[in-house]
Amino acid sequence: FSLAEPPSPGKNPRALLEKRALGVTFSPDGQLIAYASIESGRPEIYVQSFPGLGGKWTISTDGGTTPVWADSGRELFYRDYRRPIMVTPVTWAPTFAAGEVTRLVDNPGYAGPGNIGGGRTYDVSLDNSRFLMIKLSASDGKAPPSLVAVINWFDELERLVPTK
Repeated sequence: FSLAEPPSPGKNPRALLEKRALGVTFSPDGQLIAYASIESGRPEIYVQSFPGLGGKWTISTDGGTTPVWADSGRELFYRDYRRPIMVTPVTWAPTFAAGEVTRLVDNPGYAGPGNIGGGRTYDVSLDNSRFLMIKLSASDGKAPPSLVAVINWFDELERLVPTK
């Protein structure tokens, strides 16, 4: 993945991240990007200002993949190489700073990027109270081959269990 500026008329796009970046995600206000990179020899989580990419901060201390910003922009979640979800509080003023990284969720039995061929396998709710994760099969430890999304599930629930 390369993050590039959109081309201007008569100009070619210019790469913003020359090194291999995985799982690039924008902060809620669009002023920062978080991503995993193997520039240190193993995947680690970095944050950089955007679009200028001026400041750069290393977030993870023991490997990291698949960063996700809290909707408030005050926390950054990621997975370490053993699959737990880690969290660090972040502040923006007067400059960006990350707090102490702590283990938030141990999640054996849930998919990591390697179980589905890369990519993010979790997300956080808007209020940061829950995670949506892909559960691995108990029989073979693999991710399910399909995902079923139920649209208008509340209508179906009311049909099956009338409230009146």
